[in-house]
Amino acid sequence: MTIRRTENVVDDDLDAVISFFVELGMELEGKGPLEGHWAERVIGLDDVRQDIAMLRTPDGHGRLELPKFHRPKAVEAEPRDAPANTLGIRRIMFAIDDIEDVARPRAHGAELVGEIGRYEDMYRPCYVRGPEGIVIGLSEELG
Repeated sequence: MTIRRTENVVDDDLDAVISFFVELGMELEGKGPLEGHWAERVIGLDDVRQDIAMLRTPDGHGRLELPKFHRPKAVEAEPRDAPANTLGIRRIMFAIDDIEDVARPRAHGAELVGEIGRYEDMYRPCYVRGPEGIVIGLSEELG
């Protein structure tokens, strides 16, 4: 399974979320602290201290930023295991090359939300819930 598009996901258990995305096929580029006035101005929060991990897709074209906030504490959305139709940024979707490989992230606590579907002769999508309640959409393009 190879990811081709990436996003930004706030998490609280940075190591677990890194492991989850590495199992999906991403590569860890680096990890370190981020704080200061410029960061506060960019994200619109005061007194920010966070750790950031940057991961990249194997082809090098996509990246994923994983911030873990130490200050201010991250705010948990309710409900934690919200369904796929929850408003807001509660899920991300990746294009992958082998939907049958979806069992790999299960070793890191992921579970299939529904089932692997098929949309005509174009896509085979599914949703997986991972660490921190993240809902990951995975879609294999057919043809």
